[in-house]
Amino acid sequence: MFRADLHIHSRFSRATSKNLTLRNLASHACIKGIHFLGTGDCTHPEWLQEIEEELVYDDNTGFYRLKKPLGTQDIEEQTNIRLKEVSFQPQFVLQGEISCIYKKDNTTRKNHQLIYIPDIETAKKINAKLARIGNLNADGRPMLGLDAKILLEYALEEKHSYLIPAHIWTPWFSIFGSKSGFNTLEECFEDLTEEIFALETGLSSDPPMNRLCSALDRYVLISNSDAHSGENLGREVNIFHAVPTYQSLFESLRRKNAFFYGTVEFYPEEGKYFADGHRNCGICFLPEESEKHKNICPVCGKPLTIGV
Repeated sequence: MFRADLHIHSRFSRATSKNLTLRNLASHACIKGIHFLGTGDCTHPEWLQEIEEELVYDDNTGFYRLKKPLGTQDIEEQTNIRLKEVSFQPQFVLQGEISCIYKKDNTTRKNHQLIYIPDIETAKKINAKLARIGNLNADGRPMLGLDAKILLEYALEEKHSYLIPAHIWTPWFSIFGSKSGFNTLEECFEDLTEEIFALETGLSSDPPMNRLCSALDRYVLISNSDAHSGENLGREVNIFHAVPTYQSLFESLRRKNAFFYGTVEFYPEEGKYFADGHRNCGICFLPEESEKHKNICPVCGKPLTIGV
């Protein structure tokens, strides 16, 4: 059984640990038993350069791995934890997160999309397109005035590149977010909706919550840590039954086959956006309480942020 955390960040994203390097991430993955990692932030030029310098493509799996394997002393230097032995070397998938901010149907939309890319040359091609839209150097998770459907088109134009909507229920930046999302996937991706095969539940929801929505029945539900530090790796993670290659990993998600076993979750109630409320006002309501207040904050009189 193998574990994969497919949504993380680098130190080039806002509000992330400055200790985040590829060796730091791999070291924490060894401690936590995570075999496959997203690189995070593969759209950021400096981070992609580090990826190119420190990782090597594995022809047998289609993943990337550290050019210089980790030893127990390396892991202790990065984590302050000493292992008796290093039982595996984590492998990486080129992964990034894009913040798409745009107008559609006279409404401002804000959603985050995960992209997965098979190799560095393909990443450079996609980055060249994205760089014409916005500044990729500004943040590891770039904010671009780009329709999510067009981003999906960019992925589809490159063989074995994929898009998965991120943390689909969070209010501010997600496909179904209460502040700027859509009511259906079809509203967002239109005629390309069939190309979406998986959705990320996010930290504030879990599969049983999502399975209350029959419109999501045909999608595989994945969960990841969205880690901003090595310590946060694996707080949610995906489980696969067999050693996957890059190809088989995504085929198992696309075809919903037995290679994908499911996810490890923490309590969604601990998620930042589980409930409704206003942080600055100290208000945290479950839906019934929000309805009693007509979704208005009793402290400041402004509309509540409706959570997951």
